[in-house]
Amino acid sequence: MHPYVRERLGLNYEMVDKYLVMRLRKYISDASARGGVIGLSGGVDSALTARLLTKATDNFFILVMPSKSTPKKDVEDAMELIREFKGENRYAYFEIDELVDKFSSLAKTEDKRVIGNVKARVRMVALYTFAQRLGYLVVGTGDKSELMLGYFTKYGDGGVDVLPIGDLYKTQVREMAKWEGLPESIYSKPSSPALWEGQTAESELGIRYEDVDSVLYLAFDEMRSEEQILSLTGLPSPVVRRVISLVKASQHKRMPPEIFRLSGRAINSDWRYPRHWS
Repeated sequence: MHPYVRERLGLNYEMVDKYLVMRLRKYISDASARGGVIGLSGGVDSALTARLLTKATDNFFILVMPSKSTPKKDVEDAMELIREFKGENRYAYFEIDELVDKFSSLAKTEDKRVIGNVKARVRMVALYTFAQRLGYLVVGTGDKSELMLGYFTKYGDGGVDVLPIGDLYKTQVREMAKWEGLPESIYSKPSSPALWEGQTAESELGIRYEDVDSVLYLAFDEMRSEEQILSLTGLPSPVVRRVISLVKASQHKRMPPEIFRLSGRAINSDWRYPRHWS
């Protein structure tokens, strides 16, 4: 990462921690919810978010929902975190493969991306099932980098009630997790949704997160042009263009479904489709 960007992304993590914990506690209270449910994968995003949730409220519940493609180390890390958070009586563990296989069979597909998104959506259903039973909110674990890139499953891990770390870039998440005292094996672990075996975020994107965050920050926080980003970072033009194109193409994933408004229009029996629609 270019020193200029690294300096700009530096944060006082003690202040960030206090702010996010306070906001999360208030958000739960304002929603008249009793607490929060979170899915813990063993990755850095969910680990940091779970840390914040357990600071914000004693009423938390954790779901560990592995599949055949989940690395064993991720499950071990998740279970170790549950012990660290003193959540031994506030978690559920279950494998999702049986449900995923049923959907895959019904759809007659072996496409790993389709099946991977089914996994994320099955987990979303489980989170909301527990949340409704407990009177809790679903606490999402997405970070700013992945939200901006659209690197999440729509109505899967993107289907949540609140995103406490949604304004922290991935590189900031790693630094904050380190500040929080989370295990190095977690904050230094390659990010992966583990929706299929061997998947890692950086290999799938084809770009390091340090480069992703540099482009995202310069393009959308500082509103710099492509030429300025290329000059400042020295990154190849295809990398910069790919990051920006991913943000643009995934806008629909960050917005509510578009409604084609008819309100206020004088539509009557004489109304016809415009010719260019036919």
